[in-house]
Amino acid sequence: MNSYWLPSVHAIIEVNRHNPTKAMDSLRAAAAYELGNPSPTVGPLSPVYYRGYTYLAAGQNQGAAKEFQRVIDHRGVVQNSILGALAHLGLARALAASGDSAGARTAYQDFLTLWKDADPDPDIPILKQAKAEYAKLQ
Repeated sequence: MNSYWLPSVHAIIEVNRHNPTKAMDSLRAAAAYELGNPSPTVGPLSPVYYRGYTYLAAGQNQGAAKEFQRVIDHRGVVQNSILGALAHLGLARALAASGDSAGARTAYQDFLTLWKDADPDPDIPILKQAKAEYAKLQ
């Protein structure tokens, strides 16, 4: 709890307070455990995902892309956590912000492909937002 979940929760709070430096400091405590299988097994790789999210909020797009790619590369650890799909969206956003339109298009396509059969409701806000962001790259 103290080495995995609390650092992730504190990081989210600090990002929402627009304090990414403090969020990064919180996530350092989870580094030794972040590729493990936490109990309960909801949100595996949460510290890695939230580090990417924090980098993105701080405008450090290359760091964000690296962390989101780490989540994507560890599908066996992520299992069926929503963070696995959201990492594709985070990667797309990081690549778009860094000027890599081709890479961003691919990452958006991967996200939209994953989501295609996941929920029949097309009005989910994050899905609508991802589609709008993807359309701007076309």
